[in-house]
Amino acid sequence: MTSQITRRRAGALLTALAAAPALAQESAQPLRVIIPQPPGGATDILARLLIEPLSRELGRPVVVENRPGANGIVSINALKASRPDGSAVLLGGVSIFSFNPNLYPNLPYDPWRDFSWIAPIADTPFVMVAGRRTGITTLAQFIERARAEPERVTFGSAGIGNSTHVAMEMIAERAGIRLTHVPFAGSAPAITSIIAGDTDSMVNPLGSTLPMIRSGGVVPLATLGRERSPALPEVPTLREAGLADVTMPGWYAFVGPAGMPAPVVERLNLAVRAVVDSPAVTQRLREAVLEPVSTSAAAIQERARADSDTIGTFIRRRGIKVE
Repeated sequence: MTSQITRRRAGALLTALAAAPALAQESAQPLRVIIPQPPGGATDILARLLIEPLSRELGRPVVVENRPGANGIVSINALKASRPDGSAVLLGGVSIFSFNPNLYPNLPYDPWRDFSWIAPIADTPFVMVAGRRTGITTLAQFIERARAEPERVTFGSAGIGNSTHVAMEMIAERAGIRLTHVPFAGSAPAITSIIAGDTDSMVNPLGSTLPMIRSGGVVPLATLGRERSPALPEVPTLREAGLADVTMPGWYAFVGPAGMPAPVVERLNLAVRAVVDSPAVTQRLREAVLEPVSTSAAAIQERARADSDTIGTFIRRRGIKVE
């Protein structure tokens, strides 16, 4: 028994010694947080909420680097080109990790092989909105218009295969309607297009859409959660509005390049969890209509796999793909 304990301690000591250079280098340089959206998108807003408290927790600068394009692939290529020493991470949503593997026949990354999973941040609810200029104020009116004019009603998204796209495809399938999809390079230009009257509707994260709802730029038709959102208590859920069985996972997580030493991953995981669990950040997340999530790296990777299996089934049935 004593020899087993001694061997385990020796093994732990060797692991710590091997990781020491990476930990020292990690603490001596800024942490780059790569964002797969342009400034103003939901992921960008979340990152900028976290950088100051995360910098304090880590004791080093944290900087945001926006790399939008190709439904997250541009940002992932930037991450893969980074050293696995804790100097760069990517803050991404469920689309990148769980949807893209089911969308691209030649995806240039494998979410289970090419990342070091670090930590989740938060869950986000979604809301379906219509443009003020459409005159549509309820989900029933939206469906009626789409049935009367197949493929004439348009919807924007943050990119082909993005959660904002897949959610509307789910709604269209459940309602038995045909819509025309207009993809954008991020959710911010997509929602701007609706306000301008160039597109008719969209499903978008509620937190980043709420200011446009409150200003009257867009009209909320339904939320996609199981219960009404406290932020929009007067807006029905899809189920209440007549469309059951339409759910959309929405979460954000940090990942790093493949091959990050376990102590570096653990250090970042503990720092992120300390930030997310802090009363000030918890309050700010909930004010942004996000629900804090604080778990292990293994737990968020397992969740990503489960969502990939579930959403992948729908994507294949619907024939959604990106060439």
